[in-house]
Amino acid sequence: MTPPAIEARNLVKAYKTKTAVRDLSLSVRPGVLYAFLGPNGAGKSTTLRMLTGLLKPTSGEVLILGQSIEADPMAVKSSIGLVPDDLPLFDRLTGEETLLFTGRIHGLSTAEARRRSDELVEYFDLAEAKAQAVLEYSLGMKKKLALAAALIHKPRVLFLDEALNGVDPVSVKTVADLLRSLVASGLTIFFTTHVLDMAERLCDEIGVIHEGRLVASGTIEEIKRLRRMGTDARLEDVFLQVVGAEKPKEPPSFLEAAPHASLPEPPAAQP
Repeated sequence: MTPPAIEARNLVKAYKTKTAVRDLSLSVRPGVLYAFLGPNGAGKSTTLRMLTGLLKPTSGEVLILGQSIEADPMAVKSSIGLVPDDLPLFDRLTGEETLLFTGRIHGLSTAEARRRSDELVEYFDLAEAKAQAVLEYSLGMKKKLALAAALIHKPRVLFLDEALNGVDPVSVKTVADLLRSLVASGLTIFFTTHVLDMAERLCDEIGVIHEGRLVASGTIEEIKRLRRMGTDARLEDVFLQVVGAEKPKEPPSFLEAAPHASLPEPPAAQP
């Protein structure tokens, strides 16, 4: 029986003053695009860091493709790709050097790393900038470069933390098309995002974390049925109900009652 691509068992991450993740368990099948959603501070990035071995859980276990990340971290990390939100790129390297370095770190020959690098910079429209230092890249270009670096060793599981923030609409479509084609070829993708429209268009399944707990997981249709929501409900409606934020807040009274001040009259023209 094929093991889950990603499995978390009773994950807890506790700090001195707060518990960021509380007894979280989830399972993601191979070849699925799984969107991990939650409000700011809900524990999304903390969970992703534990799933990728960047952060040691206080308790619990993570398995990637059936392998324990704690028991054999190097084997697991060789099979995953990661685009973190903070983009820890080497600013003084060029885009091309970044990809060649990443490919060599993953054991590719120089020739193979260069071949894959050339294909990736062409695909992500970075060919004209490949000789520029990463320091000179825009945020969107850095995001695309980081995604290219995460893909150069052909991972089996890809983790993306807000990877499309700051990317222009044309590139978003390019990346979205790529992600769907990668999933169709068997890659598993786990991504966090605040862009619910994007998640609704792309994802096969979703998980919602709130105050450190996984409060919903499955397809959007499954969660709608469990929540007794209509079939025409959007992902935004589902998300807001799950996290208990479907009712709009009243604005501060002093703003609501603020008078509409008129603009001052322009000074009269001098004769």
